[in-house]
Amino acid sequence: MESQRYILDCDPGHDDAVALLFAAKFLSLVGITTVFGNSTVDNTTRNALAIVESAGLTIPVARGLSAPLTGEIHSGESVHGKTGLDGANLPAPSMPPITGNAPDFIIDSARKLDNLSIIAIGPLTNIATAITEAPDIKDRIGEISIMGGSTTFGNATPAAEFNIYADPEAASIVFASGIHIRMAGLNVTTTFGIARSQVKKLQDADNLLAKEIGGALNYYLQRQTKIYQREFAPIHDVCAVIPYTHRDLIRYADMHVDVECNGTLTRGQTVCDQRGLFAGEGLTTPQPINTAVAIDADGKTIVQHVMASLLSYP
Repeated sequence: MESQRYILDCDPGHDDAVALLFAAKFLSLVGITTVFGNSTVDNTTRNALAIVESAGLTIPVARGLSAPLTGEIHSGESVHGKTGLDGANLPAPSMPPITGNAPDFIIDSARKLDNLSIIAIGPLTNIATAITEAPDIKDRIGEISIMGGSTTFGNATPAAEFNIYADPEAASIVFASGIHIRMAGLNVTTTFGIARSQVKKLQDADNLLAKEIGGALNYYLQRQTKIYQREFAPIHDVCAVIPYTHRDLIRYADMHVDVECNGTLTRGQTVCDQRGLFAGEGLTTPQPINTAVAIDADGKTIVQHVMASLLSYP
């Protein structure tokens, strides 16, 4: 039986860069697909290619979609800078992305490969497009692990997390697809991160990649401190990888999740039906479970594993 395979769908992005390098250490990545989000798709694709080359990896990168299914583009420039990876100075990539776009790569991979799951750490536009164009792949994808949403607060708006808010219609398609979803949202991902002393350790490292990622995380930490008064740099996107590498470090609860697409104040909100967590309270019967939602994490241990992986690159 073939081992588990993964596609990483991303919009690098500081925490995406960390998640990409972490995933590549532990998982069989058959491809990386890029999407707009933290920056333009031109920038996120260049960043992904630069990270892959600098790390000495041989993983195909497919350029994805540049805008949401509907509505305006929202950018993460205020957090991630004009390049999407400000603070790093990685060499420009010499190789272009592969021929064909990201949705086509997802469709082809799902049809050809057994034991395929998708780790989605940006807006869900590529995946929703692939599912819509080729509904047969829904039975070929084991799981989609998403960094996005929240059981509580948002960051793009009071109600909505950025990745979901960037394309709520796409997120709605994915959550309603029938594919099992694993969701790590802001309620967990904002509770821990890489501290200033750890950023400095990366900046002082002997290997170029760790040093440049340290520079990127230093920029990211400064933005996090200014915007959110945080003393650490959250590594949100790693939380979508951890269930496949260190499965006991995040705790999940099963529930039904919908995405609000029309609300004036709540567009992009992940509506997590937590009524099923309370037995015997006379509550309305919950809708069918479609998502394992992260509710707690061993952040200290996750950060230790991330630091070790970053420092291990040559």
